[in-house]
This record gives sequence, C-alpha cells and structure tokens, in this order.
Amino acid sequence: MRSTLFNLAFWPVLAVFAILAWLIALTGWRRGLKAVMRAACRSVRGLMATLLGAPIEVRGTPPTGQPVIIAAKHQSWADGFLMMAIMGDINFVIGNEIGKFPLVGRIVRTAGATMVNSPGLTGAQGALQAAIDAAGDDPRPLLIYPEGRLPEVGESYRYRKGVHLMYETLGRTVIPVATNTGLRWPQNRWQKQSGPAVVEFLAPIPPGLPRDDFLPRLKLTIETRTRALEAEGQAHKEARS
Repeated sequence: MRSTLFNLAFWPVLAVFAILAWLIALTGWRRGLKAVMRAACRSVRGLMATLLGAPIEVRGTPPTGQPVIIAAKHQSWADGFLMMAIMGDINFVIGNEIGKFPLVGRIVRTAGATMVNSPGLTGAQGALQAAIDAAGDDPRPLLIYPEGRLPEVGESYRYRKGVHLMYETLGRTVIPVATNTGLRWPQNRWQKQSGPAVVEFLAPIPPGLPRDDFLPRLKLTIETRTRALEAEGQAHKEARS
C-alpha cells in the first residue's frame, strides 16, 4: 500500500518540478534552475520518509562546498535525488542516455552537469576526458558512480577506469559513499519497500595513488561497507516481520 501511495505521488510531483525546471532552463537562469532541482530532490526524500516509510539516515560528514570527487554506490533511482537533497549544489557526471527522458537533457545541461557518452558507446573515453577538463575549474563537489550502472543489492560491477582518470587529472581527494537504498527502492522498479535506508560518507582517499592501488582500494572500501549496510537493513526488515 505504501509503495502504491508513493508512486502515485512521486510521478506527478516529479512532472511538475520537471516542467518548471525546463521552463527555467529555457531562460538560462542557472541559479534558479538549481534551486528548483534541489527542491525537487528534497521533496522526493520527504515523500520517501512520509509515504513510503523509508526515512534516509546520513552518516559521516557530507563534503558540502568542497572541491572533492564523490564516488558513490549506485543501487537505485533514488540515489541521485538523495545525493542532491543531502549535498545541495553539486556537479555530477551523467551518461548522455539521460537525454532520452522528456525535458531532462536540457535541464541537466543548463544546470552544468558533466555529461559523457554512456559506457560502451563510441567516443566515451574522449568525451570523459573533455568533461574532466571542463570540470577542472568548477569548485563544487563532483559526483560520479564508478560502476557506471545499477547493480542489484549484494552485487557489484567492475569499477571503471574513468573514476581514476578523473582522480588523477583533477588531483582531488575522493570521498567514497556506501548505501543500502536498493533495499527500499530497487533499481528503477515500481514495487518498493518500507524501512530505513542509509547513505554513508566514508574516509577520504587522498590524491596521488596509482590506478592499480586506487581502484582496488575504492572498490573494497565502498563494497565492504555497502554489504554491511545491506545486512543491517535486512536485519531491520526481518525484525519487523
């Protein structure tokens, strides 16, 4: 029942914000656009807590306003909404396949997102390098999902070398982020589950590590903590049943 109520509210609310954001994007008013986007993301977080019964707990210290790279686990469509709701004004790396959704392409481009060709498409590597170069003067936190796609709960994909290219080129500290949001909002599925979810900011990885050290360390850090959060979330579900 909660899942249905959430879905019935989420899509109309998102549509209203998307239309408003698109209209503002037509004017090129980036500051106003980002304010609307943040309001939309905070509304989604609020709907998750009140209608779905899935409040979000933030652990660790979000690096708001710092020129760092946020490398986050990506299990759910909720993740992007929640990260902006938590962090406020951030830059983010996003695949150009997002443009297939009505209105979204213009919105994210006007907001200043770092858009790259989606993994596996011709020219993706060159597009990423160009995007990194463009992001070099942007002091906002830069969000990237290192796997480039959404795994199921309990699973992971290869961490792509693009996150190291970004880390190496920009010379920025990386903040790993673990989560168990996939327990409550599995990938992009209609059916969702009540219960608390966690977004956890982990210990920073300083700049300067070679790829063969950096990627295994990043993956081990995120995946180990994500498995622990998944177990915690499952235990909560079992305790209620």
